[in-house]
Amino acid sequence: MRGFRVSVIASIWPSKHDLVRGMGYEAPMSTADSDAVVLINVYKCEPAKQDALMEALTVMVGRQRGLEGFVSATLHRGVNGKVCAVHGVWASREDWKAMTRHPAIVEAMSPIMGIATFEPNLYEPGETFD
Repeated sequence: MRGFRVSVIASIWPSKHDLVRGMGYEAPMSTADSDAVVLINVYKCEPAKQDALMEALTVMVGRQRGLEGFVSATLHRGVNGKVCAVHGVWASREDWKAMTRHPAIVEAMSPIMGIATFEPNLYEPGETFD
């Protein structure tokens, strides 16, 4: 079975504010918010478990929404039935790290870990092409 790798998209922007705006987040970001990171987490599962995985990911992201530094998240369902992905944006690496240790997130990850393997990677925001 062949997997796929996510490539980092490098971008040259005049400022980190423009980086975040270029991602489609038009709300002005303060200097304190300029260290935004993008999480791309690919989950692999058996096709019969993809629906359950999407439900569990929805619960987890619902809990993340109220945490400090959460900007946005998008869930993706692989058309091959074997993968799901979360594209999340956090205000800073520190906010993302704090989220991974939060008891509500640890609890939400438990069923996910029972049905899927995953590979989280953090990225600097890059260009968006419409």
